[in-house]
Amino acid sequence: MAGRSLSIYWRAFAVNVGLLAAIAILLVVTPVTIHASIRLEQTLIVGVGLVVTLIANAVLLRRAVAPLHHLAQRMEAVDLLRRGQRLEVQRSDEIGRVVAAFNRMLDRLENERETSARRVLAAQEAERVGIARDLHDEVGQVLTGVLLHLDSIAGTDEAKRAVRGALDEVRRISRELRPEMLEHLGLVSALTELSTSFERASGIRVERRFESTLPPLPAETELAVYRVAQESLTNVARHAHARHVTIGLEPGPGRVVLRVVDDGRGFDALPEENGGLRSMRERSLLVGGALAIKPGPRGGVEVRLEVPAAAVAEPVAAT
Repeated sequence: MAGRSLSIYWRAFAVNVGLLAAIAILLVVTPVTIHASIRLEQTLIVGVGLVVTLIANAVLLRRAVAPLHHLAQRMEAVDLLRRGQRLEVQRSDEIGRVVAAFNRMLDRLENERETSARRVLAAQEAERVGIARDLHDEVGQVLTGVLLHLDSIAGTDEAKRAVRGALDEVRRISRELRPEMLEHLGLVSALTELSTSFERASGIRVERRFESTLPPLPAETELAVYRVAQESLTNVARHAHARHVTIGLEPGPGRVVLRVVDDGRGFDALPEENGGLRSMRERSLLVGGALAIKPGPRGGVEVRLEVPAAAVAEPVAAT
């Protein structure tokens, strides 16, 4: 910012002093007089002086408060999940300092939200792991024991089928809560298993387009990509009425791009970002990614997530 300028108060005061001084000088050095019964030309002089004073004050105040109008608009529309929503500080008076303070406040709020979001997501993942472990170790073992017990009883085929179905469902939920394959075999294998399970459960055909070589990703970024893909497929199953889904990973210069595209009914307007969609955007933001949700090329919805790769020179082959 430039050097400190006059405040709005002193500028308005100076304009009014200048106008009143000009009027006083005109009354002193010119033959202008005001009679008790005012004449037409005297009325015009007073009217012109008043109009000039009002116009000068209006122009000054309009220029002074215009940044406040832009500030109010930005405050109403600001979204902490979309970084970079700053106003340019063009002046050094009170308004400029308010705008600068607003920008600093957004910096603090974004940093605090990012910190709290990391803690919340970490707690969620820890809770997922705990629930998955309990399902696998406790509920799974109980159902396995029931199934073994039913094997020793004649005429219980229907009950055994029901228990096997429940056991398979428990294992499926456990895998979704705790993607062990992501940790052991990598992102491509985990997404392959995820899309295969989705296809089997939903009946929606899935086309997988995973490039053979991808830049390596940090573990936190891989988990974010997996969760975004998982939430995208869940939304397709719940809302899209689609018959075909394409899920793909493709490399870019220093980045990896996830695309999930369906041929469903799409949306008439931009979707309201709450619940799952907001969680997807939070995850992408925390790993430095960019998330876009837009109409797909075939009338459905396309979810596109672009994340930065790890700082490793050589790409790794997809598993």
